[in-house]
Amino acid sequence: QVQLVESGGGLVQAGDSLRLSCAASGRTFSSYIMGWFRQAPGKEREFVARIGISGSPTYYADSVKDRFTISRDNAKNTVNLQMNSLKPEDTAVYYCAASLVWHTANAYDYTYWGQGTQVTVSS
Repeated sequence: QVQLVESGGGLVQAGDSLRLSCAASGRTFSSYIMGWFRQAPGKEREFVARIGISGSPTYYADSVKDRFTISRDNAKNTVNLQMNSLKPEDTAVYYCAASLVWHTANAYDYTYWGQGTQVTVSS
């Protein structure tokens, strides 16, 4: 079992950067594909990015490509999401999640979820 705790959210202005972190418990962290998802008010949860067990491959939603970077440190059981050039439409609760299914952006394939961290981008 994996427990996930996100941190790093906050209120920023458009164009600013923010770094989210997700700390995982459990010895099997390095066995999981890790992903970030987000959910804005009144909208469905959407895929943001994912990273392979060894740090590659990475895959991004078109809406965040070239602005967000996902990374992981298996020695520290952490996965991060560096978010640059933030836009108001990036406002959402961001969740990290763990999956044993390769190459998936489907939330249903992710078994473990954190509680989420709020990111608010003002215009």
